[in-house]
Amino acid sequence: MHISPDEIIYWQYGFFKISATLVFTWVVMFVLVSASYLITRNLKKGLHRSRWQNGLEMLVLTIQQQITDAGLTKPRVYMGFLGTLFLFIAMSNLLTIVPGFEPPTGSLSTTIALAACVFVSVPYYGIKNRGIKGYLSSYTQPTPFMLPFNVIGELSRTLALAVRLFGNMMSGAMILAILLVISPFIFPVIMSVLGLLTGMVQAYIFFVLASVYIGAASVVTKQQSLTLRSPKPNQPKEK
Repeated sequence: MHISPDEIIYWQYGFFKISATLVFTWVVMFVLVSASYLITRNLKKGLHRSRWQNGLEMLVLTIQQQITDAGLTKPRVYMGFLGTLFLFIAMSNLLTIVPGFEPPTGSLSTTIALAACVFVSVPYYGIKNRGIKGYLSSYTQPTPFMLPFNVIGELSRTLALAVRLFGNMMSGAMILAILLVISPFIFPVIMSVLGLLTGMVQAYIFFVLASVYIGAASVVTKQQSLTLRSPKPNQPKEK
């Protein structure tokens, strides 16, 4: 039984190795790119649309609505990043129904990489929307003494994102392997369905948490808005 797809090595030369994590990450990327090309190559604006286009539009609108619910007023700005995160994790977990497929999200290196993307995107969108001064000032709220605690909180929530996703995927795989030994005909089918549902839920949770973190860093508070709009001391008032 393999706890992580990192343990499955297909090719190695010195320090360079190709593990199941890397191979199946390429598989997920290939599936997503191929599906996006096939669905979007004949898009139509009229009433006569294909079922694939209708399904894609429903998915896009649902993701945009979830981004809006997280507090981001312009969901299209964040759609590329957050939508890709959700689709990658969801597809990785969905393909577990294929025999022999090892989900990349079962690797701690993959979940850390995804969490690192969120960690970098938070200050990126925060500075883009609030300016560098406005974003950095959030670390000193409500008092400057909270600076080290806010920094620790930023790092800990990133680690929590990675460990949560990895832990849920690893535990599901271990339970399925144990039940496969105990009862190889009944329980594995049930657990596979439950594991598939859990994987989709984890993709949704990761997506929502990333949206909330970016929203918290990007939204300008009322006090900051008044500060930005207030005239400078030496600036004459308009008549």
